[in-house]
Amino acid sequence: MQLGKLGVWAPMDAMTAAEGAAFAQRVEGWGYSALWLPESRGRNVLAHSAWLLANTSELIIAPGIANIYARDPMAMANGQRGLNEQSGGRFLLGIGVSHAPTVTGLRGHTYGKPVATMRSYLREMQLAPYLAPDPPEKPLTILAALGPRMMALSGELADGAHPYNVPPEHTADARRILGAGKLLCPEVWVLLETDPAKARSAARQALAPYMQLDNYANNWRRLGFADDLANGGSDRFIDANVAWGDEAAIRKRIQEHWEAGADHVCIQTISPDGSRRPDEKLLGMLAPGGRR
Repeated sequence: MQLGKLGVWAPMDAMTAAEGAAFAQRVEGWGYSALWLPESRGRNVLAHSAWLLANTSELIIAPGIANIYARDPMAMANGQRGLNEQSGGRFLLGIGVSHAPTVTGLRGHTYGKPVATMRSYLREMQLAPYLAPDPPEKPLTILAALGPRMMALSGELADGAHPYNVPPEHTADARRILGAGKLLCPEVWVLLETDPAKARSAARQALAPYMQLDNYANNWRRLGFADDLANGGSDRFIDANVAWGDEAAIRKRIQEHWEAGADHVCIQTISPDGSRRPDEKLLGMLAPGGRR
């Protein structure tokens, strides 16, 4: 798998299947190497990945992330193998423990200790039997990792990490923990807005749901934002976690993540109209190649 330096992270459940396929084709045409999509209360992310892979020819499709509580380790491992075999190796599996409210309240499972649960799950994935044709090469698995222990596990038993809602300082710490040779693929919020008040208002709206989740809040506290989380987040907190401004300012923040040790940055746009749909004007502007 040749994972380029820049990809797109998008909430695909905001689109119909046909709209999503057309969007994936535009992402591919813009020259991005990967399209990342979440799993929450909408489509089964492995099923939707199959649809997107079938409608593209070169684009890597990557769940960011597939919830381990949504399927057992054998189902996850064999879905990963099948999608890679069918697509010629274009499926990059990101998995994570999600969040207690989603797992316990919505799915009705017991939310286990994150690192211990993930360690056991990865080992069972590795042992899962598979009687269909093998993919062209060993599939890659990366973990949703924020804290140092999950990051260390990402280097020990997986092929890297996919941090979410993180500034470049976290990327630098993650690279030190992972060491060389492991994929580091942080998600970065981007917003094409030069007015500070408008930009920070839109950024607060985008980050608000995540600020209610302990996994993210605890990570921000570790990063020194303990006193910045009240009332939607201080300006310092917003500016550290969302790349807003003109094209040059946004590119500068992406570059900071690369310089901090990221192999691949997946950008998630904040739409100026407040919707969950990607800002395609900005994606075209930041396109690494192909059509703009």
